[in-house]
This record gives sequence, C-alpha cells and structure tokens, in this order.
Amino acid sequence: MKAGALSNEMQTKTLQRLTRLALGGFACVLLATGNAVIAQELHSAPWPSEVFNAKPRTHVAGKFDYYTLVMSWSPTHCVTAQEGRDEAQCARVDGLRYGFVLHGLWPQYERGFPEHCPTGRRPFVPEPVISSMLDIMPARGLVIHEYKLHGTCSGLDPAAYYQLSRRLFTSVRVPERFSNPFEMQYMSPREVEVEFMRANPWLREDMIAVTCGGPGNRLRDVRICFGADGRGRACGANEDQRKLCRANELHVPPVRSTRREDGSSSKRMLQPERDRGLPRPRVIESPARF
Repeated sequence: MKAGALSNEMQTKTLQRLTRLALGGFACVLLATGNAVIAQELHSAPWPSEVFNAKPRTHVAGKFDYYTLVMSWSPTHCVTAQEGRDEAQCARVDGLRYGFVLHGLWPQYERGFPEHCPTGRRPFVPEPVISSMLDIMPARGLVIHEYKLHGTCSGLDPAAYYQLSRRLFTSVRVPERFSNPFEMQYMSPREVEVEFMRANPWLREDMIAVTCGGPGNRLRDVRICFGADGRGRACGANEDQRKLCRANELHVPPVRSTRREDGSSSKRMLQPERDRGLPRPRVIESPARF
C-alpha cells in the first residue's frame, strides 16, 4: 500500500473517530440538558403531600361555621385531678356537687377548627368576667385558657363570649339521670344521646355527640352544636361519633361530696377525700325466692 493511501485511510478513521466522539458528547449534553429540564419540572411540580394535604388556612376572628358547646362530666375529670390545682372543682368542703360543667364554646369549621385567632388586642380576660363564670366553669385557669384558645376566634370580646357561653349552656336541660347520681352508671353513647334528646325536644340526633376515654371508657363530655345565631344545628365532621367514642358501653362515675353528714354543729370541716380510681358499683342483692 502506498504511503499516501495509508495516510488518507488513517485520516478517514481519525475523522470518523472524532465524529463519533463529538456525537457522543453532543448526546451527553442533550441528555444532561433534558435531565435538568425534567428535574426542574419535577421540582416545580407539587408533591403528593401538597396535593392531598391542603396548606393550613389563615384563621380570622369571627369567620367560622358553627359552635360546639362542650359540657364535661366533672366526676370523670376529678378521678385524675391533680393536687393543688382542682380543689375548687374536685375537693370541695361545702357540699357542692358538680355534674356537667361548661368546658368551652368552640368555633368550628365544617371540617377542622380555628385556634388562637389574632384580634388586634391582647386576649386578656378581666377578673369580673372570670368570677362570673366560676359557678358553671369551676376552674379559673380554664376560663382564661378557653378564651385565648377558642374565644378569640368567635370575634367577641371576653364578656360577650362568656355571656353567649352561659346562655347556650343553660339552654340545655340536663336529664334527670345525670342530676347528682350517687352510683356508677353503665350505658352506651347512644343512650346518653337519647336521654338528652328526651329532655330537649329541639335537639336532633345530628346535633349531639358523646366522648369517652380512659380506664373503663368513662364519659368525658357531651357536645352539642349551635349556629352562630345561637340556634341548634347539625354538627360537622369534627363531631364524628365513631372518632369520639367507639365503645359499646361507657361508665358514668357518680358525683362526690365531702359535706358533713353526721349532724355535727362543729364548724370544723372534714378534709376532702380525693377519688383515686373507678368507684366500685354497689351490688344490690335481689330478694330470696322460695
């Protein structure tokens, strides 16, 4: 083979090799560019969690769908009350017995609820307002807490908020069965609802829910829904009974009293005895049959 022909062949192979390298490099650039574009698109696209979990809404005072009136069964709370904090409610020495008490009035959305709404002013509860609520809400700290957490979202000042709370609380007639019971009771959540609907003919099944919890599925509270106008209305998803109490049977602890019963004229009062657990139901023996 001549030297010139060999040189041309080598040049051709070299050119082909360089062409392949160039094309390969160009392909890599295209691939890298395409990957960058895809990556940018993926980065800008919403994640599944962003699609299915909506961003928290901004809570605005006075913007809500309905109220939930929460009536707590005081004896259940007092079973696990802490020393030095709940004497006014759970360790009284004047004979006053608490059954259902007002836990709070909660502004709600149809699904979810607002909390700590900005009002443009300090959420301060005046002392006269606190004192005015202690007969149905026997915990000073609770009165303050409930306004800061929930009352600020009502769009009302503390005085107006607690006036409405009292009006709705006293509009619900407590069934006789829950008026100072001295024995443990056992019933289903549905039975509790039925008792309240019998005592309050305006109350419908979709307006009320019952919560339970703790050892023995104790009755915690009864929740009744009202519109912003103060009229009873259907509850939203927050009061789904399947989530609040799934038990077929719940326990209703009896009320407690520390009042002297011996007729003594002594002014010395007995120290209250705090309930430390579920009281045992009294066994009533049936008469013997012959």
